[in-house]
Amino acid sequence: MTEINQQRYRFSDAPIWELQRNYYEEEGMKAWNNDQVPQYITSNPMIATTYAEMIFGFLRDQADKGEVSEPVTIVELGAGAGRFAYHVLHKLCELRDYAGISIPPFRYVITDLPMKNVTAWRNHPALQPYIQQGLVDFARFDAVNDTELNLVVSNTTIRQGDLKQPLLIIANYFFDGIPQELIYVGDGKIFECDVLVETPDEAKSLKPSEALSLMKLSYEHRRAPEYEAVNYPYRDVIALYQQELEDSHILFPQAGLICLERLNQLSQAGFLLLTADKGDHLIENFKFAEPPELIRHGSFSFNANYHALQHVFEQRGAHTLFTTHHYKNINVGCIFMLDKPMSYVNTRLAFRQFIDRFGPDDFFSMKEWVDPRIDTMGLQQILAFWRLGGYDAEFFIQSAKRISTLLPEANIEELQDIQTGIHIMWSSYYEMEQRYDLALDAGLLLFEMDMYEDAKHYLEISVETDEDEPVPTVLYCLAICCYELELDEEALEYTREALVLEPGHEEALALLKCFEGMEIR
Repeated sequence: MTEINQQRYRFSDAPIWELQRNYYEEEGMKAWNNDQVPQYITSNPMIATTYAEMIFGFLRDQADKGEVSEPVTIVELGAGAGRFAYHVLHKLCELRDYAGISIPPFRYVITDLPMKNVTAWRNHPALQPYIQQGLVDFARFDAVNDTELNLVVSNTTIRQGDLKQPLLIIANYFFDGIPQELIYVGDGKIFECDVLVETPDEAKSLKPSEALSLMKLSYEHRRAPEYEAVNYPYRDVIALYQQELEDSHILFPQAGLICLERLNQLSQAGFLLLTADKGDHLIENFKFAEPPELIRHGSFSFNANYHALQHVFEQRGAHTLFTTHHYKNINVGCIFMLDKPMSYVNTRLAFRQFIDRFGPDDFFSMKEWVDPRIDTMGLQQILAFWRLGGYDAEFFIQSAKRISTLLPEANIEELQDIQTGIHIMWSSYYEMEQRYDLALDAGLLLFEMDMYEDAKHYLEISVETDEDEPVPTVLYCLAICCYELELDEEALEYTREALVLEPGHEEALALLKCFEGMEIR
């Protein structure tokens, strides 16, 4: 019979948080394989373009203030697979080069808790050009404890007061996964919500994700007058909850607030926070709130309390921006903890245009609608949505078969747009731990379009990088590409390679017979 252990903890001290740390440190980049931990919603090219526009607006604002000599440091917290950082860098450099105006230099520092991730980013092929240009660096950063940033590439440390420019902080799916306090408001009083954790004895020998899946949480209240004390640093927002809420459970981001305060100390000029998460900034959404649900996905997450972040920093003079409409999947916000925050006109305009008017949450809602309907869409609709999403590789993978079926009806302009889209997509492709052969899909589609030079380029990439033995049909397609490009020696070689793997391949045999009956061009 399985023995069940039950222990009581303060919520922020519960063992779930240590298991969370252990999960990410053990799994490293593998945590994002098969979407164990969701990453698409905050890592696609569309949201990266949104952030790049915000950052570029901020750089323009600094240039307008005459601050063009000192570099701006951008720090991404909990960067995970690194895909989002890469897309932001790609888009930001595009904007810089297209605009051709004077802006401050910038450096993007990618951080996370596991050192495995830092090592993987340092060695990722897509990030090497940015490393060589001095545009990117990496650091292990523990959000709960660290006060400095130890940079891996430059071998330097950012300490308190080192930065003359404001620090630009990016925190996506970050505040929902670091320790939080859990309080309860009832009868105008504040209670601590202790968590009772039930764990089977066998959990001690399991992997973190397995142990988490077996845990059961329940809650008990106890009076916590320390939150009501005059010297409690976040007394104002607690008092507001006492006044406005009743019978409400509130996840309180004390660790997140302290983390931002520590990061704020690194700069002499404050910080700008760009953040996206499952989380509310409207106090009415906390009324009569039930205890939080543990959302499991390999690790786990809770909703983030953006209201507390917003209120605390507004009380200190910050300007905050969240969308004027309600969010559905992901809430995107911005906190200007800066001197004269309203003077950052370009940054605020970028928020208005790229988040409030139509932003990442709107795009994801549309994608949820589009995904199951791809097989009913026309080519123009597919191309339009692909462009809207920044020529996202994931959407191309989903829609490649549908595009193929529509090719016989396509006109030359549509074929050219597909070709251009593939090139743009490939130029910003970031390979994940769980590899997908995007080059093969791109090459085969271009082959169907009789664009043999481009098809050859992508099919050769597929053959060269695939760890498995080449598929004879792919080698045959390469032979045809070479034949059409009058590269007969290469065509013959690919034909022979295909027949070694599949001696009875009829098309390859016919092509070989064709070569035997002609002189090599």
